[in-house]
Amino acid sequence: MLPPAARLAARRLLGLASASASQSAARRLSPSPISSPAAAAATGYFSRTFSSALNYHIDSPDNNPNMPWEFTKANMEKVNEILSHYPSNYKQSGIIPMLDLAQQQHGGWVPVAAMDAIAKIVGVAPIRVYEVATFYSMFNRTKVGKYHLLVCGTTPCMIRGSRDIEDALLKHLGVKRNGLYIA
Repeated sequence: MLPPAARLAARRLLGLASASASQSAARRLSPSPISSPAAAAATGYFSRTFSSALNYHIDSPDNNPNMPWEFTKANMEKVNEILSHYPSNYKQSGIIPMLDLAQQQHGGWVPVAAMDAIAKIVGVAPIRVYEVATFYSMFNRTKVGKYHLLVCGTTPCMIRGSRDIEDALLKHLGVKRNGLYIA
């Protein structure tokens, strides 16, 4: 049995989930399999339902799957060298170094067409490469400037004052969060 505070928190979250579910009823094909707050906590339902991640792509003229993209001849040799480190049935293990190589080749960011090319090389569905590229913050999926500043935003960093550091940088550079500064 859950302690009273945990039961209260679970009831509140379940209330949020039901409110959210009523707003997105058109998207849901079946009712939630969660029957109680304890079941919701046990399955991790809320963490998936209320994720704030914005891992999506919007096609643009310079970043869409129909763009022609391939590794240069020199980089293709590097790709072959990367793949030589893995058994043939584990070629997908080379996705991260290939994404890094593609990002270097493309001026600091990885277009969707490059991710599709990597998927063809390793023989996986493109979504498997997208998953890796969206999971790791070191891969930029949109154009970035010459200098790309990142400030840690995790809970431990925020406790140590990362928001103050970020505010000072934004003020000094005269930009907004996720903004562009042109000198």
